[in-house]
Amino acid sequence: MRCNNLIQLKSKLVLFMAVLLILPGLLLAQRSGTKDIKGKITDNTGIPLSGVSVVIKNVGTASVTNSTGAFSIKAKDGDVLVFSSVAFTKKEITVKEGASYDVILEASVTALNDVVVIGYGKSSRKMLSSSVVTVKPEDLNKGSISDVGQLLQGKVSGLNITSSGDPNRTAAVILRGPSTLNSSQGVFYVIDGIPGADIATVAPDDIASLEVLKDAAATAIYGNRASNGVIIITTKRAKKGQPVLAYNGYVSSESVSSQLKVMDAPELTAFVTKNNLAFSPADNKGANTNWQKSVERSSAIANNHNISYSNNGEHGGYIASVNYFDKQGIIQGTSLNRVIARLSAEQFAFNDKLKLGLNVSNSVSIANDLPYRNSILQLADLYLPVNPIKNSDGTYFENFQKSNYYNPVSMLNNEYEQTKTDLLIGSLTAQLKLPFGITYDLNLAYQKTNALSGTYLNSYFTNNYNGMYDNPDPGYGGHNLQTFGKNGQATRSDYENTNKLLETYFTWDRKFGNHTVNAVIGYSWQDNISGDGFSATTSNFPVDNVLYNNLALSNPTTYGNGLYFSGDGVYQHTRLISDFARLKYNYKEKYLLQASIRRDGGSMFGTNNQWGYFPSIGAAWRIGEEEFLKHQNLIGDLKLRASYGETGNSVGFNPYTPQFMLSTRGNYYYNGTLVTAIGTSQTANPNLEWEKTATSDVGLDFSILNKRINIAFDWYYKNTTGMIINYQADPMLLPNGGITANGGSMTNKGVELSINGLVMQNKDFSWTTNLNFAMNKNEITNLTNPLFIGGDSVSVGDPEGGGQSGRYVQLLKTGHPLGQFFTFKYAGKNAAGVSQWYHHDGTVTPNPSNGTDYFYTGNAQPKLLVGFANTLKYKHLDLNFSLRGVFGNKIMNATRADLFRPATAASTNILKDVANELPIDAIDYTYSDRFIESGSYIRLDNATLGYNFQKVSNYIKSLRVYVSSNNLFVITKFKGIDPEVNQGGIAPGIDYNNFYPKTRTILLGVNVSF
Repeated sequence: MRCNNLIQLKSKLVLFMAVLLILPGLLLAQRSGTKDIKGKITDNTGIPLSGVSVVIKNVGTASVTNSTGAFSIKAKDGDVLVFSSVAFTKKEITVKEGASYDVILEASVTALNDVVVIGYGKSSRKMLSSSVVTVKPEDLNKGSISDVGQLLQGKVSGLNITSSGDPNRTAAVILRGPSTLNSSQGVFYVIDGIPGADIATVAPDDIASLEVLKDAAATAIYGNRASNGVIIITTKRAKKGQPVLAYNGYVSSESVSSQLKVMDAPELTAFVTKNNLAFSPADNKGANTNWQKSVERSSAIANNHNISYSNNGEHGGYIASVNYFDKQGIIQGTSLNRVIARLSAEQFAFNDKLKLGLNVSNSVSIANDLPYRNSILQLADLYLPVNPIKNSDGTYFENFQKSNYYNPVSMLNNEYEQTKTDLLIGSLTAQLKLPFGITYDLNLAYQKTNALSGTYLNSYFTNNYNGMYDNPDPGYGGHNLQTFGKNGQATRSDYENTNKLLETYFTWDRKFGNHTVNAVIGYSWQDNISGDGFSATTSNFPVDNVLYNNLALSNPTTYGNGLYFSGDGVYQHTRLISDFARLKYNYKEKYLLQASIRRDGGSMFGTNNQWGYFPSIGAAWRIGEEEFLKHQNLIGDLKLRASYGETGNSVGFNPYTPQFMLSTRGNYYYNGTLVTAIGTSQTANPNLEWEKTATSDVGLDFSILNKRINIAFDWYYKNTTGMIINYQADPMLLPNGGITANGGSMTNKGVELSINGLVMQNKDFSWTTNLNFAMNKNEITNLTNPLFIGGDSVSVGDPEGGGQSGRYVQLLKTGHPLGQFFTFKYAGKNAAGVSQWYHHDGTVTPNPSNGTDYFYTGNAQPKLLVGFANTLKYKHLDLNFSLRGVFGNKIMNATRADLFRPATAASTNILKDVANELPIDAIDYTYSDRFIESGSYIRLDNATLGYNFQKVSNYIKSLRVYVSSNNLFVITKFKGIDPEVNQGGIAPGIDYNNFYPKTRTILLGVNVSF
């Protein structure tokens, strides 16, 4: 089956390359009177600069310097050569009688003239009055990474990113603290001008830049979905010059970086013997099994290959690329295989007044996973090491006399899950330059996602594990009982999502003496359909080897209600219509003013409140341009900025939430016949409106040491109101006893500091660094609605370990942050060695009451985030390394608690730390602050050593070979597998018996261009 999948992927790859080969080359125009102009470009220390763009002004003929800084271009006397490169000041030289030129470019560490992509336009960095951070490809994290979030870990102040080792799970990305209680806490992505585009369509090698829009002055132009911040991704475009064929590739090997320290067979046997316990004969088989290793691969292999070809002539160009990524998960049975093909073309017409653009990207992925992977991870921790994996006859060892005690290796090898995703995104753009400085833009985009999933539990699984409990991620509820059909059970689902976009806007850009005006006014229309499809579950198969590929072989009527179809409530159709406008004004490029407003209409809100307004205003003063600061060298580029804006949230809940709905409500007998009852399942709320987040931001940007070091400081305050929450209601008033309404509010306030620049530079050596800090304080300020019941205190996070059902460990509470731990408070042991806890009145009790004897016991959100990245270059050798620190957060180590059971050591495994505990203390595993640990850590995220070869051949423009390693070490006091526990969702910071192990990676890669 995997072979067929690879054949399909390769056939698409061949088709794409065939299209690439027939694309017409764009020939550079030749002009009379030209001559060969040659030269060399260096920086002010004499270091040759490769990749510098050399363009003839107003003509378009272009070239690029090679690895020695040399260039060659055809020009004539009087032509103006423009030399430009990232991080250097642009320079112009007029061609005279000479045919050779040596050019020196000055470093522009501040990059004030760099173009920054903002919503519906661009801006030079020096003219920004909002908080926007740009991350270039060379500054992104290196490694076997498929997810954009992991690329940015530690790179941007205020961006809290957590990830696991799972190749099929995207990182949780939280900017400036959570802004909502809904699941939609992640940032909003805009890819090549397409809002809401799926990041799975972007290969890391194709990224040209990422802009992180932090404050509302920058994000309000995206209005309805910008409350959690916006990240704009711009993919690579063809550069002017000769055609370029490039290849980037690597192969890596990963191994588990850490495991839980549970007892092996000799240690557990000694503990059991010492405490007069005994294994049951059914368990004690004399084995010494490391169950964690048994479900893991000894090494997981990943490889990535990216081929691109670009060409750019006088009136247009194109770039095409194919990316192949294949990564094994460290847990057996998990992997990700993906191919992304991309084409981007631009063509100018009518004297370059009209620019037409085409962008097409197709991502085809195959994700292999395990349906009950979390349960497998949990069982691998607690299964007895004296149990063997298999019996002497080759069958799996099992002890079904014990409840919910299943062989994790057997579970892993008897369940299957695969999802094939085909994601197509395409856009057509047109930009027309009109008189009077007016530009008209038209963007049309279409995105389609097909997800075909199959899950199969074979006959061994369904016949032996029926009645097991799942092990979900932290949330509002706990575990659920699972029931299966006999003789194998298959689930097959096929869903399609489509997104259509039309955006059109005018831009007016004029300068009147000392006054510069830039105005944008536009219209946006989006139509989104998700969940268009169905799912079917059936059972009782004659054989297992067809998996989920032939449901017709099943005989479901022999079990339960037969064949199950689902899909009701999954289909969602939403429409967003928006008008937006922005005005930017500056006087003498010293006094900057910006204002914007967006009017959004959304079908997912109540009929009385479907329209929302999202304004913003920002101002900046470039103090460094004032006369009283121009004649000093201590401080440069000093800019003070302030902004205020409002943004919204329209995702994270069902778009049919405000509508009245009916559903089946059981059965009743009528005239001797069983009739299905219909009743209210959802109460209409025509007043449901947008969640809104108002953000104030004050920032200060400046440089020191002759503009070598750049510093940015921000203070912000975010206030979210009208959070969408479920409330109880009197059934006499609302038949289903509940309603979803606006009622909550939440604040985030914090400071950010970013320091970057050139620490040292001479002819052979340079050192650049980036150091960023962020502190955030989150607080829920209201959860109630005066019209409905409850909301003030909501319990979340129920790890539900053995004997601990209903013991939630977090509380949503007014005056406290999201992630507030609320548990028992440990009071040590009494004289008999039995654990005790504090009663609510301060006394000590061995039998505390759920909820009543709870205390506030810590916060899952970090107080301080630190990122530290460095690049050191010596001649042709370069070294990059990045460290990241998280401080002040707490983690509920529920995994440790559930393995802290000396009284059950003869039936389930325990931690090595339990060696000195007594079996008489039968309840010392109780969730309490005893198991709330520091989540602080310092991690060496990445170290990369590379070498750039010079003058390889006439056909190879550049060649770089590098070796890289990820997750080299972590310094922490946390006693679990890894302190990077998920910070997203409604219950962050809980180690929930299901942490997918992080890995340590060694990678060898090469970058070459022709």
